[in-house]
Amino acid sequence: MTDAAERQTSIALFSLKDNAQFMVANAVGDCAGPSEGLFRDDTRVLSRFALRLGGNAPSLLSSAVSRDNVYFRAHLTNRPLPQLGGAMTPEGVFHVERTRFLWAMRLYEQLTLTNYGHAKVPIALRVEFGADFADIFEVRGHVRERRGHSYDAEVGADHVALRYEGLDGVVRSSVISFSQRPDAASGDAAEFMLLLDAHARQKLFIEVGPDRPEAPGERRFRSAAACARRSMRAKRRRGASIQTAPNPLRVWLEKSRADLDLLTTEFPTGPYPCAGIPWFATPFGRDGIITAMQVLWLDPALARGVLRFLAATQATEHSEFQDAAPGKILHETRNGEMAILGEVPFRQYYGSVDSTPLYLMLAGAYAHRSGDLALIEELWPSLTAAMAWIDNEIERDVHRLVTYQRARSSGLRNQGWKDSYDSIFHADGRLATGPLALVEVQGYAYAARRALSWLAERRGEQELAQKWRLRARDLRAEVEQRFWMPDARFYAVAIDGDGQPCRVRTSNAGQLLYTGLPSKRRGELVIEQLLSAAFADGWGLRTVASNQPRFNPMSYHNGSVWPHDTALCAAGMAMYGNKRAAARMLSLLFAASTYFDTRLPELYCGFHRRPGEPPVGYPVACLPQAWSSGAVFMLLAACLGLTIDGFSGVIHVNRPELPIELNRLVIERLAVGTAEVDLVFERVGDRVTAAPLGAHANSVEIIVRA
Repeated sequence: MTDAAERQTSIALFSLKDNAQFMVANAVGDCAGPSEGLFRDDTRVLSRFALRLGGNAPSLLSSAVSRDNVYFRAHLTNRPLPQLGGAMTPEGVFHVERTRFLWAMRLYEQLTLTNYGHAKVPIALRVEFGADFADIFEVRGHVRERRGHSYDAEVGADHVALRYEGLDGVVRSSVISFSQRPDAASGDAAEFMLLLDAHARQKLFIEVGPDRPEAPGERRFRSAAACARRSMRAKRRRGASIQTAPNPLRVWLEKSRADLDLLTTEFPTGPYPCAGIPWFATPFGRDGIITAMQVLWLDPALARGVLRFLAATQATEHSEFQDAAPGKILHETRNGEMAILGEVPFRQYYGSVDSTPLYLMLAGAYAHRSGDLALIEELWPSLTAAMAWIDNEIERDVHRLVTYQRARSSGLRNQGWKDSYDSIFHADGRLATGPLALVEVQGYAYAARRALSWLAERRGEQELAQKWRLRARDLRAEVEQRFWMPDARFYAVAIDGDGQPCRVRTSNAGQLLYTGLPSKRRGELVIEQLLSAAFADGWGLRTVASNQPRFNPMSYHNGSVWPHDTALCAAGMAMYGNKRAAARMLSLLFAASTYFDTRLPELYCGFHRRPGEPPVGYPVACLPQAWSSGAVFMLLAACLGLTIDGFSGVIHVNRPELPIELNRLVIERLAVGTAEVDLVFERVGDRVTAAPLGAHANSVEIIVRA
C-alpha cells in the first residue's frame, strides 16, 4: 500500500460499510474531521454531517456499533439550551438516540428525541451538511491542479441536493432528504423548531443518497434495516463457526468474524474482502489472497470469490503506467475520478510482485481444501498465464530470481507487502536499489510452482507437473545459497540490483517459513531469532529486529507490529513443529486486541511491552482491516494442527495445541466435501484432544496425531 505519510485520520472513529459505500464518523456520529465522511465509489459524497441542539454540539453519553456491524448508535443529550420564550433548559433534559446504517447506496438515519423534563420545551435542532466530492486520493493528501465544477445547491421543501461534475464528465450527487419539512433550509443546513411535551418523544428520519427517494420515514427505515441485517446474517452463515465458553477471547473471535463480514463485498464473481477502512475499502490482490488463506479452513467460498475476481482482472497486456504485464495479478483497483482520468495509476494497478505467486498458492490451497477441481478447470488458462509471468521473470533475471522495479515514478517504489519507500535497505542503512528480489517472494514463487505442479498432476498433465516440480527445486536451491547469512543464522531480506544481499534481519524471513522453503535446521534457527526480544516485543512480532539499522517502532514498516505478519510467521513456525510458539503469538495478539476494543488494527507501534501499559497505537492505522481480522483464524488453525483434504474427505489434526486462554473449543458445521462435522478440542492435563461431536460424528474420517 502507499506511504503512511500521505494519510491522516482521527482516533475513536466509527465505521460502517455496505458494498461500495462506507462511512467514517466520530463518536457523536458527526463527520467533520479530515478523513471522515460518507464515501461512495472512492469519492467523498458527504464531507460534513453534524447535529446541533440549540446551536451547540450535543453531549455524548455513549456510542457503539452493533455486534453485527450493521448499526451505529449514539446516545446524546443536550447542553444548557438558550431561552426560547421561557426559562433556560438545563443540561440533560433531552435524550437523543442517533441510529444509522447503510444499505443499497444510501445512508439511513433515525433521530429519536425524548423530553425527560417536567414541562413542554422548545428546541432548535439543526442538521449541518456539506459535500466536497473529494477523490479518496485527495482526502489522503494529493493536491490536484484542476477540479471539476460544483453546482449550486438545490434547496427543496424537504430535501437539499448537492452535485459535482468531475473532469471525467460524471455528475456525482448527494441528496439529503428529511421526513418532515425543515422550518429553514439552505445549501449547508436544515433547521427544525420542535416543541416537545413533558416525556414526549419525536422522531426525525434522514436519508442521504445519489437521488431523491420517497419521503423518508419509519416504514422505509425499518424495511431497509431488515434488508441490511438479512444480508449480514447471510454472510455470517457462510462457512463453519467457532464456539468457546463465554470469555474475552470469544468476543475477539466474534468481532473478527463480524469485521470480515463487514469488509466483504459481493461481486458478480463472488465475495471479496476489501482491505480496510477508511483508506483501502476496495479490492487489493495481496490483501484479499492472504485474508482468504487465513479463513480457508472455515470458509472456502471466500477463496473461491477471490480467485474468480483476480482471474477476471488479470493483466493481459504491458503497461508501464500500470506496472502491468500479461499474467500479472492485480495490486489494487479504484473507481474514483482521479483513477478514471489517469491522474493516479490505480484504476487497475499491478505493482505488486507477490500477488501473482500468492494467487497460485491460494488456488492450490483452495483445491486441496475443497476438492473443487471444476473451479481449477475454469481458471486453468489464468493460472498458467500467472505461472508464465513468474517463469519469464526468473528467466530474464541474471540471478534467476523474481524481482521488481517500477516502470514509472508514479508507481510504487517498493512492491512487496512492505511497500514504504524506505522499507528495503542494507546493513549500513542505505536504501537498496533495484531490481530487487525479496526473500519471501522467492518462497511464494517456490510454493506457487509446487502448487501448480500438484494441480497439473491432478489434471493428468505429468510432463507439466514434473517441469514445475523441478523448477521449484531449483529456485529453492538458489534461495538457500544466495539469501542465507551463515554468520547471522538468518535470511537476508533481499538481493539488490547489483546482486548484493541486504543483510538485514526482518520478519520477511518468518513469512518464508510459511512457504516451507527453508531446510528444517535453518527454519529452527529463524524461529529462535523471531522469538527473541529483538523481534517479539510482547504484543507480536516486529517487522524489523530492534538492533537493525532504520529500526523505528513508530514507522509504518520498519519496526511496527502487523498482526497479519505475525500470524503468517507463527503459521510458519507451526509448520516447522513449533505450535507452542504459534499459541504464544495468538495470546500476544489477543492481549493487544483488548486495548483496541477487542479488535486488531492494521498495525501498531513496536515498543516493548511494559507491565500495566497498553500497546502504542499507530495513529493512521485502518480499523477494521481484513487481514488483521483474519489473523486469529490463521493462528487457530496453526495451533490446532488442522488441515482438510477435500479430495479424500479426511480431516487431519497434527499435535494440537490450545492457547492458554482456552480449555475447550468447538468448530461447528465444518464442511468436508458434501458432509459437515462438528469438532471439539479439549485440554486434558498437559495435552489437547480432538474428537468429532454430535449426530454426524462419523460422517467424516478424522486422523489425529497426538
